[in-house]
Amino acid sequence: MHMKEDHMKNGQLKPGYNVNIATVSEYIVGNYISADRTDTKTFIPFLKKLCSTYPVQRVVVDSGYESEENYSYVDDSERLSLFVKPADHEQKKKRKYKRDIVRRENMAYDAEKDEYTCAQGKKLQAAAGKKRRSETGYAQEVTVYECTDCNGCPVKAQCIRQKKTDKKSPEDRFKRLNVSKYYIQQRKAMEKKISTAEGILLRVNRSIQAEGVFAAIKEDLNFRRFLTRGNANITVEWYLVSMAYNILKLYHKIQTDRLGIHLFVPGAA
Repeated sequence: MHMKEDHMKNGQLKPGYNVNIATVSEYIVGNYISADRTDTKTFIPFLKKLCSTYPVQRVVVDSGYESEENYSYVDDSERLSLFVKPADHEQKKKRKYKRDIVRRENMAYDAEKDEYTCAQGKKLQAAAGKKRRSETGYAQEVTVYECTDCNGCPVKAQCIRQKKTDKKSPEDRFKRLNVSKYYIQQRKAMEKKISTAEGILLRVNRSIQAEGVFAAIKEDLNFRRFLTRGNANITVEWYLVSMAYNILKLYHKIQTDRLGIHLFVPGAA
């Protein structure tokens, strides 16, 4: 993995572990250690582990955990409610993003005709459907939209970005979009959900509590590198650190008279 703290200072990939934690009321209640670099693949196994021990209802995670597979998993559950900031949530606020004619989000969509209209008024119509299968086996249904009238377009070079692996010349290429309608639907619904009073409160607390754990462990406990190797040894080491953190957190809550307080309320004295 690429490490945030490069002790060798050479920028190379180094062996490491992806440590995931679950917090409730500022305490660590669950750990999941993986050798996978992406958080999207650790979400489901970690959640299954938590649900086997606790009556989990609301799951609040950062944008690194967002994926269609994770949306689908929570959507199939009757008891779970997911709060996750879409990966493009902050980008969509920028002027550069809104003016990018390449993006599907900036094209007009006609639901009745099931077609997109680009910046030059050209139509992108549904041409085919296909399935993509992820490394974990999840099958994603994708609709392919194509425009057959790109010749002579004044912004073609800007709109259709050439990849090094493309064998066709720019003149022979046309605009194509691969769209997962389910993923778009889930993202739109999530944008509304995280903008509610409940969503804002939970997201603020995720930043304070989950990120605060790593900050305290790294800075206050000065724990920045594992001293052992191997998943079994790492797990034991991290559980010891987690217990030490929880004891310190309990002591701090007693001293500050904060026992029984589960969430930080923004703006509260």
